[in-house]
Amino acid sequence: MSVAPTPVAASPAATGVAPTGGLTLAGVTKRFGAFVAVDDLGLHIPEGSFFALLGASGCGKTTTLRMVAGLEEPTAGSITLGGKDITRMRPHQRPVNTVFQSYALFPHMTVEQNVAFGLQQRKVKRAEIKPAVRAMLELVQLADYGHRRPAQLSGGQQQRVALARALVNHPQVLLLDEPLGALDLKLRRQMQIELKRIQTEVGLTFVHVTHDQEEAMTMADTVAVMNAGRIEQLGAPTEIYEFPASTFVANFLGQSNLLTANAHGPSGDDVAVEAYGSRFAVPAARSRVTSGPAHLGVRPEKLHVTTEVAPDGHNAVPGVITDSSYVGVSTQYLVRAPWGDELAVFAPNSGTGGPLHPGTEVTVHWHPAHSFLLAPESSAESGVEPA
Repeated sequence: MSVAPTPVAASPAATGVAPTGGLTLAGVTKRFGAFVAVDDLGLHIPEGSFFALLGASGCGKTTTLRMVAGLEEPTAGSITLGGKDITRMRPHQRPVNTVFQSYALFPHMTVEQNVAFGLQQRKVKRAEIKPAVRAMLELVQLADYGHRRPAQLSGGQQQRVALARALVNHPQVLLLDEPLGALDLKLRRQMQIELKRIQTEVGLTFVHVTHDQEEAMTMADTVAVMNAGRIEQLGAPTEIYEFPASTFVANFLGQSNLLTANAHGPSGDDVAVEAYGSRFAVPAARSRVTSGPAHLGVRPEKLHVTTEVAPDGHNAVPGVITDSSYVGVSTQYLVRAPWGDELAVFAPNSGTGGPLHPGTEVTVHWHPAHSFLLAPESSAESGVEPA
């Protein structure tokens, strides 16, 4: 008998309570002809949170963002912000601003003029515009760059200007559409820290769309993993990573070793599992099925590799190292198991021992508490290359 997974994303309509603050999508669907881009999406984003919509290209995350911004109209469902229905409201009437990957700055204007543009469009008094612009430039640490033009700035500085221009209007929600995609790796990581700092300081609701798992986990309080127009799992980054709800999430958010297995029911606080003729234990609290076909999962960094006997109480698999790659903080091994599949192991380079070489016979072992047990899925549902 299978145990249904704990619900991971309750629709507000399902609870019978309509949240009065924050952003709520209820039964939102978007079709383009016969193609369903977003499928009956129910979601509540609390006011003041940093929320990430994470997924591969074509999963529906950008379409969802565009519907919130008013750039696309839902085929069905409703969108409310602060308890007010904005589903059919024009984009410029919504208390929402968007920061795009392309920055979309006016090249002929100075930084100050770019930031002031939205206030001028709203007919804000000139005496109020200058201090507001100054405050925003100080917030994004560009106070001395007001008289420069966008072409005189680096990519990261241009992104900060775009952010200041969006924030100066004090929107209820700031939408971030792959905002760091055009930056190099080092600058992207710096901007991740800066965006989180700014969000904390201004206290606005940030909704961030990205395909970058690290980016979502670094910045967001809550992450929603999307697949085929639906939310596969929603929760804190640690929760989703440590206990994925499906094989899709396990493979998309980081990397997982998944063993085809059979669960044989509870055994004390654990679930007894058999895979390829070997017996394993998985804590019942980390098992989404208790009997029948399953996938036994464990993250590569939770595995240990040794040429000696595995510690008592650990799950263990014998094997042979087929590849060893030094990547600085860790050495990444591929270990061929007796049944032919290879297990990925990320061993930290702590300086306590030398690397093991291909051809070495080893034992891969892990603590049962680091396992998770998932329901099996079709290849179409779970076949995602780790990024």
